[in-house]
Amino acid sequence: MQALRLIVQGDEALLEVVLLTFQVSGIALVFSSLVGVPLGALLGLTRFPSRRLLISLLYTGMGFPPVVIGLLVYMLLSRSGPLGSLHMDWIPALFTPASMVLAQTIISFPLVAGFTMAAVMGVDPMLRRQLTALGATGFQAAIAVLGEARVGVMVSIIAGFGSIISEVGAVMLVGGNIEHRTRVLTTAIVLETRKGDFSLASALGIILLALSFIVNLLMLLLQGRAQTE
Repeated sequence: MQALRLIVQGDEALLEVVLLTFQVSGIALVFSSLVGVPLGALLGLTRFPSRRLLISLLYTGMGFPPVVIGLLVYMLLSRSGPLGSLHMDWIPALFTPASMVLAQTIISFPLVAGFTMAAVMGVDPMLRRQLTALGATGFQAAIAVLGEARVGVMVSIIAGFGSIISEVGAVMLVGGNIEHRTRVLTTAIVLETRKGDFSLASALGIILLALSFIVNLLMLLLQGRAQTE
């Protein structure tokens, strides 16, 4: 009841954590979609010598433990790492939202690309041939195929969001779980549970469960829509 009261009353600490979570995961999802959707479409529509290797790397990335991604990003951005030692403005610093965005982008990117590739490959190959025969360019034919696979592409983006909204290991490593700076839903739940503040931890948990339910519900609705089309 105390957890529900915090949610209804709009507790300031609760809102701060939720807003930062949406900010970090939302930006990461945009970046992973901008790279993952075109790459998935490319792998699904074209054939080239290194395609099998890229697909194998993509599938490996889909099953990569997020905490290992966090470790790799931490080592890259640390002062003794290859990127951290450059001291350039465009390189994100550790224990900032930017470093968390980078880690979550790497986590969600393989899922977005892999599911997009599967959706594109599921489109009837005759469609592209017919469009080419009618005078469409390769780019126009690819856009048309993506349009046919739009439900699968949307599912891939939702799956990418689901993979990062509930992730804790990577953001804990690269973000540091700093109050008012890098504390998101998952890391805040861990901290508040350790502090014994089960009301706030439960409120955060309820919100996270609600988000996970909404993500899965959207995926089921889109998949059902795809089967009826």
